[in-house]
Formats: sequence, structure tokens, C-alpha cells
Amino acid sequence: MTPQQGAEVEPGADAQAADGNVLEREVPVTPDTAPWLRLDARVIWVDVAQSLLSLTPAAVATWVVGVDPTWGAMWPFVLVAVLGVIGAARDALRWAFTRYRVTDEHVERRTGIVVRRYRSVRRDRIRSIDVTARLRHRLAGLRVVLIGAGQQFSAGESALSLDALHRDDAAALRRTLLSGEAAPPGARTAPPTRTAGSEGPTGFAGPADRSTEQVIARFRPSWVVYNVVGVWSVVAAAGLLWGAYWLVAMFGLDPGTWIQRNLSPGEVGWPVTIGMTLGAVLAVGTVARAAGYFSTHWRFELARVPGDDSTQLRTRQGLLTTREVNRDERRIRGAHVSEPVLWRWLGVADTEVITTGLSIWSGSTSILPRGPLPVARRVVGEVLEMSPGPFSRRLAPHPPAALRRRLWWATVVGAAVTGTSGWLASNGAVPVTALWWGAASWVVALASAVVAYRALGHTIVGDHLVVRSGLMSRATTVLRRDAVSTIALRESILQRRLGLRTVSAMTAAGWGVYEAPDVAVEESLAFALEAAPGLLEPFLEPHDPPQDASADRPTPQ
Repeated sequence: MTPQQGAEVEPGADAQAADGNVLEREVPVTPDTAPWLRLDARVIWVDVAQSLLSLTPAAVATWVVGVDPTWGAMWPFVLVAVLGVIGAARDALRWAFTRYRVTDEHVERRTGIVVRRYRSVRRDRIRSIDVTARLRHRLAGLRVVLIGAGQQFSAGESALSLDALHRDDAAALRRTLLSGEAAPPGARTAPPTRTAGSEGPTGFAGPADRSTEQVIARFRPSWVVYNVVGVWSVVAAAGLLWGAYWLVAMFGLDPGTWIQRNLSPGEVGWPVTIGMTLGAVLAVGTVARAAGYFSTHWRFELARVPGDDSTQLRTRQGLLTTREVNRDERRIRGAHVSEPVLWRWLGVADTEVITTGLSIWSGSTSILPRGPLPVARRVVGEVLEMSPGPFSRRLAPHPPAALRRRLWWATVVGAAVTGTSGWLASNGAVPVTALWWGAASWVVALASAVVAYRALGHTIVGDHLVVRSGLMSRATTVLRRDAVSTIALRESILQRRLGLRTVSAMTAAGWGVYEAPDVAVEESLAFALEAAPGLLEPFLEPHDPPQDASADRPTPQ
């Protein structure tokens, strides 16, 4: 809510509202008499337990195992203990000085020790409710509620976060905000009783009646194959192996000597050493990534849940840390399916919705774990309620001139690498054989140009436009035509010489701009008119467009 929308701004008030959804001030926003509520007191005991656990490694290492209590040996344990105690003290102060309340029009929170801050979110601007619970929260029956309203502050936090509420309070707050019910009269006065269906075996809170839910996708263990192949497996393995080496070394063991004695190239030869090293890294990385997949996406479910005003698109997942995200379907503008180039041979796809009010960096837009492309396409069709689906029509190919443009840029890149390598070789900085780097880069760039050209495509399917492009991640975007606020046709000098244009569709959701690059000039205007009906017509010349592409063409003024 902004001052122009009815908030009473007092002199000296510090108001920040980027889009009218969230207001942060130094004074209360409304004079409502609704009571201010505390966070759950159990969070203090959770922090105390966390502090004691952070001291455990140092105690075990010193008194049980007998590690020499010197700074060089104990600093990792001391660092863990200090960070744990500081975190617990910070959370205790946050609990003591944080209050929140729900009125008929707002959700408000006040916090701060030296400087008191009030943050308010209008209930009719709430875009999503994200309920998460780490393992320590689940053991204590607590939940963290993130209320999204399309506002992302510089710290990257949600519009309003409540850490932590009792699971029953979190469930009641979620139902109240999503259904538009009147605000509850006050805090819970009696200890909560666990009713049937109040919390399932996975730790999610919600009603037991699931007869009105439409389940779109569920967890499939076979999808683990699509989540363990990649560079991150090597990174995870490197981190785990380094941590294991450091840990055993802290307790007086020397794995380095054993490795040199049994696996050094002088003992078993280079091929065996390299093969065993790669095998160990891949095995450890694969196991780590698989464990992460099952921990994050265990019992995943994507469902359409009816509400009073609109339906909610809900995802639930998690084994140790559970997460439930409810998205207002009235805010969904389309979907985005990306296929990473290194995993495209597996048919891997990442699926997200294009929606207003959700940050693309928060992970709340993702509606499926990384999985097979056919499943992603089916889910997008069901989420957008399209029949036939958005992928039922073949995309229109782009002209050969688009390939020539990419081949030209690939040649420029190859020539630049070759020239740089030759200059460095002439100065003795690199060997003469470095000239082969230029030849190799040119071949790679040419192959990349072909791959990027084959990814191009665009079409119109019903009320949605579909565009596809990308090299490292071939991205297919399905966007509602009535959500396009601006349509733009651009052409660079090289595009003008090749008879190409880039058609950009802009919307107040997702990345904001979705492009169909290098469309033929004679097709670009027709596609733009069909993609955003009513936007360009007032700016076109009244006469028909000429057939000759070299003649003057009707373009936006």
C-alpha cells in the first residue's frame, strides 16, 4: 500500500513501497485494534538445543577422542561453536522483539531492537504463501511462513516472513490468507491439539479432505537419473572428499600417506590412478546428488486446490526440510520449459511458471523437479488448461539467414581466439601449438551456431504465444497473449542486411521480456500482430504492406 492508496503518512515517516504491495515504516500503518501476537516460544528452546549441538564436536574432539587442544587443531570446532551461539542469541532477540497481527485488510509485522520497523502487506495483494520447516522446526512443531506480495527488498527477503509459528497457527494463517476469511480474533489461548488431518506423515499442515484437489504430478523415484548427472556432481564429490580428509586428519589419521602408498602413479601407473580417481569422484558425487534429490523432493506433489476466490497451484515436497508453496492461479501468465545443453541428450527439462509476484530467484516458480521432457510438456498443458496443449503444434522454423548470422559470429569468435593466440605465441607467452586453440574454438563455435539455430522457433496456439531459443539452455516459453503489455520489433545493422528482426513480448511477470530472435522480416510484423492483438494496430500505416521486402514496410511509428 502506498500513501496515495490511503495510508496516513506522518511527518518523518520512512516509507518504502516499490510497487504498492508492501509498505515499510517506522510507525504503525493502521490504527486497527487487532491484537499483536508473538512468535511461538518454542523457537527459543530450538535455539538452545542448536547451541548445545554446536558445542558437541569440540567436546567430543577434546575429551573423548583426545585431540590436542591447540588453536591449530581446534579452530574449526571453535568456529562452529561460536557461530551456533551467536545464531541462537540473535534468534532469541528476534523472538523477543517481533510481533505480528492479521487484520481484515493487512498483515503486519513489527520488529527491531534499536530501530523499530513496521512492515505491512495488503491482503488483496498477496501472491503466494510459502510454508517451510527445517528438521529442527519439525521436531518442535514449528513452521516458517513467507508471505509474498511481489516485493523483493535489497536483502532478497520475502515481503513478510514469520519465523517461527506453531504448525497449527501456520496452517490457520495460510487458510485465512488464501480464502479471504475474516481475521482471527486473537492468539491461541489453549495448547493445540492435533486433529485428524492437521499434519500428514510428511509434516505438512492442512485439511484432510483431498476430494476436491486435482493432482497434476507426483514424486517419481526414477527421476533421480535426471538429477545426478552434471558438473555439480563433481563439485559435491570434491567438497565431501575434502571434508572427509580434513575430518579424519583432525583425529590423527593420515589418509594421504595411504593414498600415496597404494594409489600413486609410481605404484599402479597413471591409467589406474586416473581411472580410480575419476571413479571415486563420480561415485561419491552421484551418491551425494541422489541423496540431495530424495531429501529435497521426497513425496513431491503438484496439485490444483480450489479456494473461495480462485484456485491455488500448490507444490509440496521435502523429507528433512519440508516446503509447501501456494500460488494464486489468477497471477499465472504462462510457463517456461528449459533444456540444458549438456543434458539434452537425456531429455532433461526444468519447468517453471511465469507469474506475477514471485521472484525468479526464490525457487517458488519451479513446479516440477528436473525430469523428463514429455512429463514437463504434459504438466504445462494441464497447468495452463490448454487443449490442445501448447506443444501440439510444430514451431515455425526461422529462415536460413538466421543460421548465416550465427555462423558469421562463430567465425568472428574463432578469428579473435586465433589472433590472440598468435600474438601471445609471437611474444613467447604461449607455445606455437596454442594456434590450434583458435582452430578448435572455431569448430566448437560453428557447432554451437548450428545448435542455436536449430533451437529457434515460434508459433501461436490458441490464446498463447510460444517462442523457443537458446544455446546453453534451450528455453521454450508459453505466454498468454492477453498478458503481453508491450510488443517490440528490433533489428540490428547485421539483421537489417540479412532481412531479420527480433520480436520481443514484454509482460509484468517472470523475466519480463521473452524474445523470438531472427524472425524473417516478412513474417515478423504478422507474428507480432497475432501475438499481441490490439497493441500495434493503432500505430500502423493504413495502406497494405508491400510485397517487396526491400520496399518501404509498415512499421511501428
